Amino acid sequence: MDTTTRAGPPLRQRMLEYMRMRKLEPRTQEGYIRAVRRLSTYLQRSPDTATVEDLRNFQLHRVDTGTSPITPNATLTGLKFFFDITLGRGELMARMQPVKLPRTVPVALSMKEAAPLIAAARNIKHQAALSVAYGAGLRASKVCRLKVGDVDSQRMALRVGQGKGAKDRYAMLSPVVLQRLRAWWRIGHAQGRTLPGGWLFPGWMRWNR
Repeated sequence: MDTTTRAGPPLRQRMLEYMRMRKLEPRTQEGYIRAVRRLSTYLQRSPDTATVEDLRNFQLHRVDTGTSPITPNATLTGLKFFFDITLGRGELMARMQPVKLPRTVPVALSMKEAAPLIAAARNIKHQAALSVAYGAGLRASKVCRLKVGDVDSQRMALRVGQGKGAKDRYAMLSPVVLQRLRAWWRIGHAQGRTLPGGWLFPGWMRWNR
């Protein structure tokens, strides 16, 4: 992707600039660049020379390699950004369709199954964090980023910052989870670990900063 065009800087740099303009997450940017690199490797030439037929054959190649449907679809999303935004040639992708993904229901632990796992945690902090993850349906990364001010006991909700789509949202907070959070707050505050406006679950490095 380091070839140049008459209109300006190398394609890779131009694409990076457009992604920065849209404030895409670093992992998203890496995925988009990877998609264009795959196309370039397949074509054995600069990706901006691809034709509709090239793209159709490339998609067939990706589907036939036996990878998960998610991988060809992620590649398609990156290429769509490259041709639509970076090159301004959206017509090349007009007939490209994502692979249909099977609809599956995620396996969720029942309260009876989750309770002993949470109780097995070594301390109240970990028990509270696991309770939040299970009760509010949050990923570990989101739980780690919660701050004390994100707990809204009046509305019985947790404010989750910069969720999917870079949007803030609220997750439900059950009385049981709130009780555990309050127990952790009392202990953590007495130890000088949890402070107003600080992290809800500070790690060792955060605590010593």
